[in-house]
Amino acid sequence: MEGYKKIEMVVGVFVLLGILCITWLAVELGGVGGLTNQGYKLVATFNDAGGVREGSDVSLAGVTIGQVRSVTLKNNEQAKMILSINEGVLIAKDATASIRTKGLIGEKFVRVNQGSEEEYLAAGDEFDDTESAINIEDLISKYIFSGEAK
Repeated sequence: MEGYKKIEMVVGVFVLLGILCITWLAVELGGVGGLTNQGYKLVATFNDAGGVREGSDVSLAGVTIGQVRSVTLKNNEQAKMILSINEGVLIAKDATASIRTKGLIGEKFVRVNQGSEEEYLAAGDEFDDTESAINIEDLISKYIFSGEAK
């Protein structure tokens, strides 16, 4: 009987360690629970959000530098996005933000194109220049209706 209790104790410790490891992986890799580095916030306003959602990536030079924290309607006509940028990433004041697609029909993300100024955006600043997503349906519609007019 004494041996069974020792085995049960060892198994219990291994199970507990396994649960702790899985929890740590979820927090570190998945950003679960809000325990990850939040960075600093920037604001970008677009005419069309183009499918960008909360949690979408923000990238610079092909490297993920943050995430979209919120997408809300501004003045009933524009999409206002709060971007969380990783600490240590400096973005020039004349940088632009644009909405792009990963691959042909992949998920949407915000791409930051670094500017040339040596002054940098600070927490709470807003991008002066943004470029909304290209809407394929609108392009096709314009092509079809412009062909009928000729």
